[in-house]
Amino acid sequence: MAEKDILGTAPAPVAAKWQVVREMDANLIDKALVEAAYANPALRALFPLVSHGSLQFSRCTRFPWSQDLPMIFPLFGGRFRVRQLHEPRGSGQEEVGEADSAEEAVKLVASHLPAGCGSAVDGTPDALEPLS
Repeated sequence: MAEKDILGTAPAPVAAKWQVVREMDANLIDKALVEAAYANPALRALFPLVSHGSLQFSRCTRFPWSQDLPMIFPLFGGRFRVRQLHEPRGSGQEEVGEADSAEEAVKLVASHLPAGCGSAVDGTPDALEPLS
């Protein structure tokens, strides 16, 4: 069984990765977005990823990431766009919506997490249960 963090909801690699993401330079990721996501228990239990200013989430802690959860992209003026991958391997995306603040973007992601998402598992996507 994977080591759990203080909350007992996610493997230790999730907590460690959140610490790294929270300490990233503001030039790499919007700090308010990271803190808003970290404050949400459902998102804090997922493995966070940062790419080109976007905040993404995985249901597993090892590459290749699960690529089946909504992600947040920055827009100009402090706004955000939330997108959902169509398929587990990311062959397409659909827009979930736009948000005027980091908090709204986080709420949008949390409300679009698939049923059965749960906490990230310490492993690759092969260790994941299929989403409903």
